[in-house]
Amino acid sequence: MSAPLFLVDSLPTADSLTLGGPEGHHAATVQRLRVGEELLLADGRGGTATAVVTAVGRGSLELELTSRGYVDAPVPRLVVVQGIAKGDRGELAVQAMTEVGVDEIVPWAASRSVAQWRGDRGVRAREKWVATAREAAKQARRPWLPVVAGSPDESTDRVARRIGGAAGAFVLHEEADDRLTTAPLPDTGEIVLVVGPEGGIAPAELEAFAAAGARPVRLGPSVLRTSTAGVAALSVLATRLSRW
Repeated sequence: MSAPLFLVDSLPTADSLTLGGPEGHHAATVQRLRVGEELLLADGRGGTATAVVTAVGRGSLELELTSRGYVDAPVPRLVVVQGIAKGDRGELAVQAMTEVGVDEIVPWAASRSVAQWRGDRGVRAREKWVATAREAAKQARRPWLPVVAGSPDESTDRVARRIGGAAGAFVLHEEADDRLTTAPLPDTGEIVLVVGPEGGIAPAELEAFAAAGARPVRLGPSVLRTSTAGVAALSVLATRLSRW
């Protein structure tokens, strides 16, 4: 099994580090790492380091850094506009999309979204998405943390403006004629992928996104849940872009 990854605000310039706080607690108390074991550190912005445990404290580890590195951000950048879903389906989508390599997730207040992120409830819901993405990135050993946009969510108009500035944009739609597997992809810039909520994308929304430059596409004959459509589409893009 590969070494576990822990996130830090910034990588130290010195060759030693005390890993404390929630990450130190998880490493020392939950994962029960011991002296001599190796782990990975990442700042979530491409910076990485390999370290060895030299001492174990109460909820903390003493580390000696053995190597440092940097991983460039993937190009083109993959952005998924995810229609807000009810229950835990949104968090399931965020977890899976992070594991397969999404670079940014945009919570979208679609007209057919059953759940609405209003007031403090919306702030808390977005924070859950952020926390879910963080934990999934650690599980996947990702040096780059995906961004979760929104304050807390984005409107259809703002999504359309985002599409207008993208190098490529696609809307997953079950009635589309074109397939994502064969649609032309840009080599650089940003690819925006729109995933509707449980009730699907309303005709007016589809029209607005198409007018902004998005291309309706489908994955196949099956109609996927909102919690799985994004990860399936990202898998197609990751393969076609040689990320995998």
